Amino acid sequence: MQKITILWADDEMDLLKPHILFLKAKGYDVVTVNNGEDAIEQCENNDDIDVVFLDENMPGVSGLDALQRIKTIKPNIPVVMITKSEEEKIMEEAIGSKISDYLIKPVNPNQILLSLKKLIDNKRLISEKTSSNYQQDFRHLSMAYNERLTAKEWAELYTKLVYWEIELQDSNDPGMIEVFNSQKVEANSLFSKFIDDNYLDWMKYPDDETPVLSHTVFSKYLNPLLKDNIPTLLVVIDNLRLDQLKVIESLIDEYYRQTQLENYFSILPTSTEYARNALFAGLLPLDIQKRFPAKWQNADDNESSRNQHEAFFFGEYLTRNGLNVKHSYSKISSITQGKNFIDNISNYGKNQLNVLVYNFVDMLSHARTEMNVIKELAEDEAAYRSITKSWFEHSPLFEIIKWFANKKHRLVITTDHGTVKVTKPTRIIGDRETTTNLRYKEGKNLNYDDNDLFVIKKPEEAGLTKPHLSSTYVFAKNDKFFCYPNNYNYYANFYRDTFQHGGISLEEIIIPFAVYEAR
Repeated sequence: MQKITILWADDEMDLLKPHILFLKAKGYDVVTVNNGEDAIEQCENNDDIDVVFLDENMPGVSGLDALQRIKTIKPNIPVVMITKSEEEKIMEEAIGSKISDYLIKPVNPNQILLSLKKLIDNKRLISEKTSSNYQQDFRHLSMAYNERLTAKEWAELYTKLVYWEIELQDSNDPGMIEVFNSQKVEANSLFSKFIDDNYLDWMKYPDDETPVLSHTVFSKYLNPLLKDNIPTLLVVIDNLRLDQLKVIESLIDEYYRQTQLENYFSILPTSTEYARNALFAGLLPLDIQKRFPAKWQNADDNESSRNQHEAFFFGEYLTRNGLNVKHSYSKISSITQGKNFIDNISNYGKNQLNVLVYNFVDMLSHARTEMNVIKELAEDEAAYRSITKSWFEHSPLFEIIKWFANKKHRLVITTDHGTVKVTKPTRIIGDRETTTNLRYKEGKNLNYDDNDLFVIKKPEEAGLTKPHLSSTYVFAKNDKFFCYPNNYNYYANFYRDTFQHGGISLEEIIIPFAVYEAR
Protein backbone atom coordinates (compact mmCIF):
# COMPACT_ATOMS: atom_id res chain seq x y z
CA MET A 1 0.00 0.00 0.00
CA GLN A 2 1.24 3.51 -0.85
CA LYS A 3 2.46 5.40 2.22
CA ILE A 4 0.08 8.16 3.36
CA THR A 5 1.45 11.60 4.30
CA ILE A 6 -0.43 13.66 6.91
CA LEU A 7 0.03 17.39 7.40
CA TRP A 8 -0.85 18.29 11.01
CA ALA A 9 -1.13 21.97 11.96
CA ASP A 10 -1.49 22.82 15.68
CA ASP A 11 0.11 25.51 17.84
CA GLU A 12 0.40 22.96 20.67
CA MET A 13 2.29 20.38 18.66
CA ASP A 14 4.51 19.37 21.62
CA LEU A 15 1.45 17.97 23.40
CA LEU A 16 0.66 15.79 20.38
CA LYS A 17 3.98 13.89 20.20
CA PRO A 18 2.38 10.61 21.45
CA HIS A 19 -0.20 10.87 18.67
CA ILE A 20 2.53 11.46 16.08
CA LEU A 21 4.52 8.45 17.28
CA PHE A 22 1.35 6.34 17.23
CA LEU A 23 0.61 7.28 13.62
CA LYS A 24 4.20 6.68 12.49
CA ALA A 25 4.08 3.25 14.12
CA LYS A 26 0.97 2.58 12.02
CA GLY A 27 2.91 3.37 8.83
CA TYR A 28 1.89 6.99 8.23
CA ASP A 29 4.28 9.87 7.47
CA VAL A 30 3.46 12.99 9.49
CA VAL A 31 4.56 16.54 8.63
CA THR A 32 3.98 18.94 11.51
CA VAL A 33 3.62 22.75 11.54
CA ASN A 34 2.71 25.17 14.35
CA ASN A 35 0.50 27.70 12.53
CA GLY A 36 -1.94 28.20 9.69
CA GLU A 37 0.46 30.12 7.47
CA ASP A 38 2.94 27.25 7.43
CA ALA A 39 0.11 24.82 6.74
CA ILE A 40 -0.88 26.83 3.67
CA GLU A 41 2.75 26.97 2.49
CA GLN A 42 3.12 23.19 2.86
CA CYS A 43 0.02 22.67 0.75
CA GLU A 44 1.43 24.98 -1.92
CA ASN A 45 4.85 23.29 -2.08
CA ASN A 46 4.43 19.69 -0.94
CA ASP A 47 2.63 17.47 -3.46
CA ASP A 48 2.94 14.40 -1.23
CA ILE A 49 0.34 15.50 1.32
CA ASP A 50 -2.74 13.24 1.33
CA VAL A 51 -4.72 14.60 4.28
CA VAL A 52 -4.64 17.68 6.55
CA PHE A 53 -5.35 17.83 10.31
CA LEU A 54 -6.09 21.45 11.14
CA ASP A 55 -6.48 23.00 14.60
CA GLU A 56 -9.34 25.49 14.51
CA ASN A 57 -7.98 27.88 17.17
CA MET A 58 -4.42 28.88 16.16
CA PRO A 59 -2.91 32.38 16.60
CA GLY A 60 -2.43 34.41 13.46
CA VAL A 61 -4.16 32.67 10.55
CA SER A 62 -7.01 30.74 12.16
CA GLY A 63 -7.91 27.20 11.26
CA LEU A 64 -11.03 28.32 9.39
CA ASP A 65 -9.07 30.91 7.37
CA ALA A 66 -6.36 28.35 6.60
CA LEU A 67 -9.06 25.85 5.57
CA GLN A 68 -10.48 28.22 2.96
CA ARG A 69 -7.05 28.97 1.47
CA ILE A 70 -6.04 25.29 1.48
CA LYS A 71 -9.24 24.39 -0.36
CA THR A 72 -8.40 27.03 -2.96
CA ILE A 73 -4.97 25.44 -3.49
CA LYS A 74 -6.07 21.78 -3.28
CA PRO A 75 -9.87 21.61 -3.48
CA ASN A 76 -10.01 17.80 -3.27
CA ILE A 77 -7.69 17.21 -0.34
CA PRO A 78 -9.45 15.85 2.80
CA VAL A 79 -9.27 18.23 5.77
CA VAL A 80 -10.07 17.22 9.36
CA MET A 81 -10.92 20.14 11.63
CA ILE A 82 -9.83 19.68 15.27
CA THR A 83 -11.19 22.11 17.87
CA LYS A 84 -11.91 22.59 21.56
CA SER A 85 -15.11 24.45 20.74
CA GLU A 86 -18.47 22.76 20.26
CA GLU A 87 -20.18 25.95 19.12
CA GLU A 88 -22.71 25.19 16.40
CA LYS A 89 -21.69 28.27 14.40
CA ILE A 90 -18.07 27.11 14.13
CA MET A 91 -19.17 23.59 13.12
CA GLU A 92 -21.50 24.98 10.46
CA GLU A 93 -18.80 27.26 9.05
CA ALA A 94 -16.30 24.41 8.90
CA ILE A 95 -18.80 22.05 7.27
CA GLY A 96 -19.78 24.77 4.80
CA SER A 97 -16.11 25.03 3.85
CA LYS A 98 -16.20 21.33 2.92
CA ILE A 99 -14.24 19.71 5.73
CA SER A 100 -14.13 15.93 5.55
CA ASP A 101 -14.35 15.27 9.30
CA TYR A 102 -14.69 17.15 12.59
CA LEU A 103 -13.04 16.11 15.90
CA ILE A 104 -13.41 17.66 19.37
CA LYS A 105 -10.36 18.01 21.63
CA PRO A 106 -8.97 16.20 23.47
CA VAL A 107 -8.67 13.56 20.76
CA ASN A 108 -7.21 10.16 21.40
CA PRO A 109 -5.03 8.27 18.88
CA ASN A 110 -7.79 5.81 17.97
CA GLN A 111 -10.12 8.66 17.00
CA ILE A 112 -7.44 9.96 14.66
CA LEU A 113 -6.87 6.50 13.22
CA LEU A 114 -10.60 5.96 12.63
CA SER A 115 -10.85 9.29 10.82
CA LEU A 116 -7.92 8.34 8.59
CA LYS A 117 -9.47 4.96 7.82
CA LYS A 118 -12.69 6.67 6.79
CA LEU A 119 -10.98 9.25 4.60
CA ILE A 120 -7.98 7.49 3.10
CA ASP A 121 -8.52 3.75 3.37
CA ASN A 122 -12.29 3.84 2.95
CA LYS A 123 -12.37 2.83 -0.72
CA ARG A 124 -9.70 0.17 -0.32
CA LEU A 125 -11.38 -1.35 2.76
CA ILE A 126 -14.79 -1.35 1.07
CA SER A 127 -13.29 -2.90 -2.06
CA GLU A 128 -11.57 -5.65 -0.09
CA LYS A 129 -14.69 -6.35 1.99
CA THR A 130 -16.94 -6.37 -1.09
CA SER A 131 -14.64 -8.77 -2.95
CA SER A 132 -14.41 -11.01 0.12
CA ASN A 133 -18.20 -11.07 0.57
CA TYR A 134 -18.76 -11.78 -3.12
CA GLN A 135 -16.28 -14.67 -3.01
CA GLN A 136 -18.27 -16.15 -0.12
CA ASP A 137 -21.56 -15.70 -2.00
CA PHE A 138 -20.12 -16.90 -5.32
CA ARG A 139 -20.32 -20.54 -4.25
CA HIS A 140 -23.95 -20.18 -3.12
CA LEU A 141 -24.91 -18.55 -6.42
CA SER A 142 -23.12 -21.24 -8.43
CA MET A 143 -24.81 -23.99 -6.43
CA ALA A 144 -28.19 -22.36 -7.08
CA TYR A 145 -27.62 -22.73 -10.83
CA ASN A 146 -27.60 -26.49 -10.40
CA GLU A 147 -30.98 -26.50 -8.68
CA ARG A 148 -34.28 -26.71 -10.51
CA LEU A 149 -35.27 -23.09 -9.92
CA THR A 150 -38.79 -21.74 -10.09
CA ALA A 151 -39.60 -18.42 -11.76
CA LYS A 152 -39.71 -16.76 -8.33
CA GLU A 153 -36.29 -18.18 -7.45
CA TRP A 154 -34.87 -16.95 -10.77
CA ALA A 155 -36.14 -13.47 -9.95
CA GLU A 156 -34.50 -13.63 -6.52
CA LEU A 157 -31.23 -14.86 -8.01
CA TYR A 158 -31.25 -12.10 -10.63
CA THR A 159 -31.85 -9.51 -7.89
CA LYS A 160 -28.75 -10.85 -6.12
CA LEU A 161 -26.72 -10.66 -9.32
CA VAL A 162 -27.78 -7.04 -9.83
CA TYR A 163 -26.75 -6.25 -6.25
CA TRP A 164 -23.28 -7.74 -6.75
CA GLU A 165 -22.86 -6.11 -10.15
CA ILE A 166 -23.34 -2.66 -8.63
CA GLU A 167 -21.26 -3.44 -5.52
CA LEU A 168 -18.33 -4.81 -7.52
CA GLN A 169 -18.46 -1.86 -9.90
CA ASP A 170 -17.96 0.46 -6.93
CA SER A 171 -15.17 -1.73 -5.52
CA ASN A 172 -13.16 -1.43 -8.75
CA ASP A 173 -11.66 -4.92 -8.44
CA PRO A 174 -11.01 -6.02 -12.05
CA GLY A 175 -10.41 -9.64 -11.09
CA MET A 176 -13.69 -10.01 -9.22
CA ILE A 177 -15.58 -8.12 -11.96
CA GLU A 178 -14.25 -10.61 -14.52
CA VAL A 179 -15.35 -13.54 -12.33
CA PHE A 180 -18.78 -11.97 -11.88
CA ASN A 181 -19.23 -11.38 -15.63
CA SER A 182 -18.51 -15.05 -16.28
CA GLN A 183 -21.04 -16.01 -13.62
CA LYS A 184 -23.69 -13.78 -15.19
CA VAL A 185 -23.08 -15.30 -18.62
CA GLU A 186 -23.63 -18.74 -17.14
CA ALA A 187 -26.79 -17.56 -15.38
CA ASN A 188 -28.18 -16.15 -18.61
CA SER A 189 -27.50 -19.39 -20.46
CA LEU A 190 -29.37 -21.43 -17.84
CA PHE A 191 -32.18 -18.88 -17.61
CA SER A 192 -32.69 -19.02 -21.38
CA LYS A 193 -33.04 -22.78 -21.12
CA PHE A 194 -35.54 -22.28 -18.30
CA ILE A 195 -37.65 -20.00 -20.53
CA ASP A 196 -37.34 -22.49 -23.39
CA ASP A 197 -38.67 -25.26 -21.16
CA ASN A 198 -41.49 -23.36 -19.46
CA TYR A 199 -42.74 -20.36 -21.43
CA LEU A 200 -45.39 -22.07 -23.54
CA ASP A 201 -46.73 -23.93 -20.50
CA TRP A 202 -47.18 -20.58 -18.71
CA MET A 203 -49.22 -19.35 -21.66
CA LYS A 204 -51.33 -22.49 -22.12
CA TYR A 205 -51.61 -23.88 -18.59
CA PRO A 206 -50.99 -21.11 -16.02
CA ASP A 207 -50.66 -22.35 -12.44
CA ASP A 208 -49.24 -21.24 -9.09
CA GLU A 209 -45.67 -21.38 -10.38
CA THR A 210 -46.41 -19.19 -13.40
CA PRO A 211 -44.75 -15.81 -12.78
CA VAL A 212 -46.58 -12.52 -12.90
CA LEU A 213 -46.39 -11.49 -16.55
CA SER A 214 -46.92 -8.29 -18.55
CA HIS A 215 -50.65 -8.87 -18.96
CA THR A 216 -51.22 -9.82 -15.29
CA VAL A 217 -48.93 -7.38 -13.43
CA PHE A 218 -51.53 -4.61 -13.05
CA SER A 219 -54.20 -6.97 -11.76
CA LYS A 220 -51.70 -8.45 -9.29
CA TYR A 221 -49.91 -5.34 -8.04
CA LEU A 222 -51.66 -2.15 -9.23
CA ASN A 223 -55.33 -2.95 -8.62
CA PRO A 224 -54.91 -3.38 -4.83
CA LEU A 225 -53.16 0.01 -4.66
CA LEU A 226 -56.01 1.77 -6.46
CA LYS A 227 -58.56 0.52 -3.93
CA ASP A 228 -57.10 2.40 -0.93
CA ASN A 229 -57.86 5.89 -2.34
CA ILE A 230 -54.27 7.17 -2.06
CA PRO A 231 -53.51 9.36 -5.12
CA THR A 232 -50.90 7.58 -7.23
CA LEU A 233 -48.37 8.53 -9.91
CA LEU A 234 -47.60 5.52 -12.11
CA VAL A 235 -44.40 6.01 -14.13
CA VAL A 236 -43.61 3.51 -16.87
CA ILE A 237 -40.02 4.12 -18.02
CA ASP A 238 -39.62 2.27 -21.30
CA ASN A 239 -36.66 -0.14 -21.37
CA LEU A 240 -35.69 0.32 -17.70
CA ARG A 241 -33.63 -2.50 -16.20
CA LEU A 242 -33.53 -3.43 -12.54
CA ASP A 243 -29.93 -2.20 -12.18
CA GLN A 244 -30.88 1.18 -13.63
CA LEU A 245 -33.77 1.51 -11.20
CA LYS A 246 -31.37 0.76 -8.33
CA VAL A 247 -29.04 3.63 -9.25
CA ILE A 248 -31.78 6.25 -9.69
CA GLU A 249 -33.31 5.23 -6.36
CA SER A 250 -30.48 7.03 -4.57
CA LEU A 251 -31.97 10.26 -5.97
CA ILE A 252 -35.59 9.32 -5.30
CA ASP A 253 -34.80 8.37 -1.70
CA GLU A 254 -34.79 11.97 -0.47
CA TYR A 255 -38.44 12.33 -1.48
CA TYR A 256 -39.87 8.82 -1.36
CA ARG A 257 -39.43 5.72 0.78
CA GLN A 258 -39.71 2.37 -1.01
CA THR A 259 -42.46 0.19 0.48
CA GLN A 260 -42.63 -2.62 -2.09
CA LEU A 261 -40.37 -4.05 -4.77
CA GLU A 262 -41.65 -6.85 -6.97
CA ASN A 263 -40.18 -8.43 -10.07
CA TYR A 264 -42.35 -9.57 -12.95
CA PHE A 265 -41.61 -11.26 -16.27
CA SER A 266 -42.03 -9.48 -19.60
CA ILE A 267 -43.88 -11.48 -22.23
CA LEU A 268 -42.16 -12.37 -25.48
CA PRO A 269 -41.22 -10.53 -27.57
CA THR A 270 -39.60 -8.26 -24.99
CA SER A 271 -40.33 -5.25 -27.18
CA THR A 272 -42.53 -2.22 -26.69
CA GLU A 273 -45.24 -3.00 -29.24
CA TYR A 274 -45.99 -6.32 -27.55
CA ALA A 275 -45.04 -5.97 -23.89
CA ARG A 276 -46.35 -2.45 -23.27
CA ASN A 277 -49.68 -3.04 -24.96
CA ALA A 278 -50.08 -6.21 -22.89
CA LEU A 279 -49.21 -4.19 -19.79
CA PHE A 280 -51.87 -1.52 -20.32
CA ALA A 281 -54.56 -3.77 -21.77
CA GLY A 282 -54.11 -6.55 -19.24
CA LEU A 283 -54.36 -8.90 -22.21
CA LEU A 284 -52.01 -10.93 -24.40
CA PRO A 285 -51.48 -9.54 -27.93
CA LEU A 286 -53.74 -12.16 -29.52
CA ASP A 287 -56.58 -11.23 -27.15
CA ILE A 288 -56.04 -7.54 -27.85
CA GLN A 289 -56.35 -8.23 -31.56
CA LYS A 290 -59.53 -10.27 -31.04
CA ARG A 291 -61.20 -7.63 -28.85
CA PHE A 292 -59.99 -4.56 -30.73
CA PRO A 293 -59.04 -5.63 -34.28
CA ALA A 294 -59.04 -2.05 -35.57
CA LYS A 295 -56.49 -1.02 -32.96
CA TRP A 296 -53.92 -3.78 -33.53
CA GLN A 297 -51.94 -3.42 -36.73
CA ASN A 298 -50.37 -6.43 -38.42
CA ALA A 299 -46.64 -6.95 -38.72
CA ASP A 300 -46.57 -5.71 -42.30
CA ASP A 301 -47.59 -2.27 -41.01
CA ASN A 302 -45.39 0.13 -39.07
CA GLU A 303 -44.66 -1.64 -35.76
CA SER A 304 -44.61 1.62 -33.78
CA SER A 305 -48.22 2.30 -34.80
CA ARG A 306 -49.26 -0.42 -32.38
CA ASN A 307 -48.45 1.92 -29.49
CA GLN A 308 -50.95 4.61 -30.44
CA HIS A 309 -53.82 3.15 -28.43
CA GLU A 310 -52.34 2.51 -24.98
CA ALA A 311 -54.53 5.16 -23.33
CA PHE A 312 -57.63 3.50 -24.79
CA PHE A 313 -56.46 0.03 -23.72
CA PHE A 314 -55.80 1.22 -20.18
CA GLY A 315 -59.13 3.00 -19.88
CA GLU A 316 -60.89 -0.14 -21.05
CA TYR A 317 -58.80 -2.19 -18.59
CA LEU A 318 -59.91 -0.02 -15.66
CA THR A 319 -63.57 -0.32 -16.69
CA ARG A 320 -63.30 -4.07 -17.17
CA ASN A 321 -61.86 -4.42 -13.66
CA GLY A 322 -64.46 -2.17 -12.02
CA LEU A 323 -61.89 0.51 -11.15
CA ASN A 324 -63.80 3.76 -11.49
CA VAL A 325 -60.89 6.12 -10.83
CA LYS A 326 -60.28 9.59 -12.19
CA HIS A 327 -57.07 9.23 -14.17
CA SER A 328 -54.85 10.70 -16.85
CA TYR A 329 -52.49 9.12 -19.36
CA SER A 330 -49.49 11.01 -20.77
CA LYS A 331 -46.62 9.91 -22.97
CA ILE A 332 -43.36 11.88 -22.94
CA SER A 333 -40.73 11.32 -25.62
CA SER A 334 -38.85 14.64 -25.56
CA ILE A 335 -37.63 17.26 -23.10
CA THR A 336 -40.15 19.72 -24.58
CA GLN A 337 -43.03 17.38 -23.80
CA GLY A 338 -41.64 16.93 -20.29
CA LYS A 339 -41.49 20.70 -19.71
CA ASN A 340 -45.01 21.11 -21.09
CA PHE A 341 -46.23 18.53 -18.57
CA ILE A 342 -44.56 20.51 -15.77
CA ASP A 343 -46.17 23.74 -17.01
CA ASN A 344 -49.59 22.11 -16.64
CA ILE A 345 -48.82 19.88 -13.67
CA SER A 346 -51.39 21.48 -11.35
CA ASN A 347 -54.12 20.06 -13.60
CA TYR A 348 -53.13 16.54 -12.53
CA GLY A 349 -53.06 17.05 -8.78
CA LYS A 350 -56.70 16.10 -8.18
CA ASN A 351 -56.58 12.81 -10.11
CA GLN A 352 -56.54 9.57 -8.16
CA LEU A 353 -54.21 8.09 -10.79
CA ASN A 354 -51.80 9.75 -13.20
CA VAL A 355 -50.02 7.51 -15.68
CA LEU A 356 -46.79 8.75 -17.24
CA VAL A 357 -44.98 6.80 -19.97
CA TYR A 358 -41.41 8.05 -20.32
CA ASN A 359 -39.41 6.98 -23.36
CA PHE A 360 -35.91 8.36 -22.70
CA VAL A 361 -34.09 5.16 -21.70
CA ASP A 362 -35.35 3.38 -24.82
CA MET A 363 -34.21 6.31 -26.95
CA LEU A 364 -30.83 6.23 -25.21
CA SER A 365 -30.29 2.58 -26.18
CA HIS A 366 -31.20 3.35 -29.80
CA ALA A 367 -29.04 6.50 -29.86
CA ARG A 368 -26.14 4.50 -28.49
CA THR A 369 -26.45 2.16 -31.47
CA GLU A 370 -26.50 4.97 -34.01
CA MET A 371 -24.15 7.59 -32.51
CA ASN A 372 -20.49 7.00 -31.71
CA VAL A 373 -20.44 9.73 -29.03
CA ILE A 374 -23.20 7.95 -27.09
CA LYS A 375 -21.35 4.64 -27.51
CA GLU A 376 -18.35 6.21 -25.80
CA LEU A 377 -20.45 7.71 -23.01
CA ALA A 378 -22.23 4.40 -22.35
CA GLU A 379 -19.42 2.02 -23.20
CA ASP A 380 -20.40 -0.76 -20.81
CA GLU A 381 -23.00 -1.74 -18.22
CA ALA A 382 -21.57 0.53 -15.52
CA ALA A 383 -21.44 3.53 -17.86
CA TYR A 384 -24.98 2.75 -19.08
CA ARG A 385 -26.19 2.92 -15.48
CA SER A 386 -24.24 6.11 -14.88
CA ILE A 387 -25.64 7.93 -17.90
CA THR A 388 -29.16 6.80 -16.96
CA LYS A 389 -28.70 8.25 -13.46
CA SER A 390 -27.28 11.49 -14.85
CA TRP A 391 -30.20 11.83 -17.26
CA PHE A 392 -32.74 11.19 -14.52
CA GLU A 393 -31.16 13.68 -12.12
CA HIS A 394 -31.50 16.52 -14.65
CA SER A 395 -34.73 15.40 -16.34
CA PRO A 396 -38.24 16.86 -16.23
CA LEU A 397 -39.28 13.43 -14.89
CA PHE A 398 -37.37 14.00 -11.65
CA GLU A 399 -39.00 17.42 -11.28
CA ILE A 400 -42.40 15.81 -11.84
CA ILE A 401 -41.71 13.14 -9.21
CA LYS A 402 -40.62 15.78 -6.67
CA TRP A 403 -43.79 17.77 -7.30
CA PHE A 404 -46.00 14.74 -6.67
CA ALA A 405 -43.95 13.87 -3.56
CA ASN A 406 -44.73 17.32 -2.17
CA LYS A 407 -48.43 16.59 -2.77
CA LYS A 408 -48.04 13.25 -0.91
CA HIS A 409 -48.98 11.14 -3.91
CA ARG A 410 -47.77 7.56 -3.94
CA LEU A 411 -45.21 6.72 -6.63
CA VAL A 412 -45.06 3.52 -8.68
CA ILE A 413 -42.18 2.95 -11.10
CA THR A 414 -42.16 0.07 -13.56
CA THR A 415 -41.30 -0.71 -17.17
CA ASP A 416 -42.38 -2.88 -20.09
CA HIS A 417 -39.11 -4.75 -20.72
CA GLY A 418 -35.36 -4.46 -20.22
CA THR A 419 -32.39 -4.55 -22.56
CA VAL A 420 -29.22 -6.59 -22.97
CA LYS A 421 -25.78 -5.92 -24.42
CA VAL A 422 -25.36 -8.10 -27.51
CA THR A 423 -22.02 -9.48 -28.71
CA LYS A 424 -22.63 -12.56 -30.90
CA PRO A 425 -24.25 -12.28 -34.36
CA THR A 426 -26.24 -15.20 -35.75
CA ARG A 427 -27.47 -15.55 -39.36
CA ILE A 428 -31.12 -15.54 -40.35
CA ILE A 429 -32.89 -15.25 -43.70
CA GLY A 430 -36.38 -13.82 -44.16
CA ASP A 431 -38.43 -11.95 -46.76
CA ARG A 432 -39.03 -8.21 -46.79
CA GLU A 433 -42.07 -8.58 -44.50
CA THR A 434 -39.98 -10.04 -41.69
CA THR A 435 -39.78 -7.80 -38.60
CA THR A 436 -36.63 -5.71 -38.25
CA ASN A 437 -35.91 -6.24 -34.53
CA LEU A 438 -32.41 -7.66 -33.89
CA ARG A 439 -33.44 -9.91 -30.98
CA TYR A 440 -36.53 -11.55 -32.46
CA LYS A 441 -37.94 -12.17 -35.91
CA GLU A 442 -41.53 -12.75 -36.96
CA GLY A 443 -42.11 -13.84 -40.51
CA LYS A 444 -42.83 -16.71 -42.86
CA ASN A 445 -40.29 -19.19 -44.19
CA LEU A 446 -37.53 -18.04 -41.85
CA ASN A 447 -34.22 -19.85 -42.32
CA TYR A 448 -31.52 -20.04 -39.66
CA ASP A 449 -28.64 -22.39 -38.81
CA ASP A 450 -28.40 -21.74 -35.07
CA ASN A 451 -30.01 -24.49 -33.00
CA ASP A 452 -29.85 -22.49 -29.78
CA LEU A 453 -32.84 -20.24 -30.51
CA PHE A 454 -36.33 -20.23 -29.04
CA VAL A 455 -38.80 -20.90 -31.83
CA ILE A 456 -42.58 -20.54 -31.63
CA LYS A 457 -44.17 -22.15 -34.67
CA LYS A 458 -47.74 -21.80 -33.39
CA PRO A 459 -47.98 -18.16 -32.25
CA GLU A 460 -51.48 -18.60 -30.85
CA GLU A 461 -50.07 -20.97 -28.21
CA ALA A 462 -48.05 -18.04 -26.86
CA GLY A 463 -50.88 -15.52 -27.11
CA LEU A 464 -49.24 -13.92 -30.14
CA THR A 465 -50.85 -12.65 -33.31
CA LYS A 466 -50.40 -14.45 -36.59
CA PRO A 467 -50.08 -12.01 -39.49
CA HIS A 468 -49.60 -14.87 -41.98
CA LEU A 469 -50.74 -18.48 -42.07
CA SER A 470 -47.14 -19.65 -41.77
CA SER A 471 -45.98 -17.02 -39.27
CA THR A 472 -43.13 -18.13 -36.98
CA TYR A 473 -41.47 -16.23 -34.12
CA VAL A 474 -37.76 -16.81 -33.50
CA PHE A 475 -36.02 -15.39 -30.41
CA ALA A 476 -32.31 -14.85 -29.79
CA LYS A 477 -31.04 -15.94 -26.40
CA ASN A 478 -28.34 -14.59 -24.08
CA ASP A 479 -26.22 -12.01 -25.95
CA LYS A 480 -26.95 -13.01 -29.55
CA PHE A 481 -28.43 -10.81 -32.26
CA PHE A 482 -29.74 -11.54 -35.74
CA CYS A 483 -27.97 -10.50 -38.93
CA TYR A 484 -28.96 -11.09 -42.54
CA PRO A 485 -26.35 -12.63 -44.89
CA ASN A 486 -26.25 -9.47 -47.01
CA ASN A 487 -23.41 -7.28 -45.72
CA TYR A 488 -23.19 -9.66 -42.77
CA ASN A 489 -19.76 -8.55 -41.52
CA TYR A 490 -20.66 -4.87 -41.69
CA TYR A 491 -23.85 -5.23 -39.67
CA ALA A 492 -22.30 -7.74 -37.27
CA ASN A 493 -19.61 -5.17 -36.39
CA PHE A 494 -22.06 -2.26 -36.39
CA TYR A 495 -24.46 -3.81 -33.87
CA ARG A 496 -21.97 -5.74 -31.75
CA ASP A 497 -21.76 -4.36 -28.18
CA THR A 498 -25.02 -2.41 -28.54
CA PHE A 499 -27.98 -2.67 -26.16
CA GLN A 500 -30.99 -4.43 -27.72
CA HIS A 501 -34.29 -5.93 -26.62
CA GLY A 502 -36.88 -8.34 -27.92
CA GLY A 503 -35.23 -11.64 -27.00
CA ILE A 504 -34.52 -13.81 -23.99
CA SER A 505 -32.18 -12.79 -21.18
CA LEU A 506 -32.39 -12.02 -17.49
CA GLU A 507 -31.99 -8.32 -18.22
CA GLU A 508 -34.82 -8.17 -20.76
CA ILE A 509 -37.37 -10.40 -19.04
CA ILE A 510 -37.08 -9.92 -15.25
CA ILE A 511 -38.14 -6.34 -14.61
CA PRO A 512 -39.14 -4.24 -11.57
CA PHE A 513 -42.44 -3.00 -10.16
CA ALA A 514 -41.57 -0.63 -7.32
CA VAL A 515 -43.89 1.23 -4.94
CA TYR A 516 -42.88 4.30 -2.92
CA GLU A 517 -44.50 6.37 -0.17
CA ALA A 518 -43.91 10.13 0.00
CA ARG A 519 -41.72 11.19 2.92
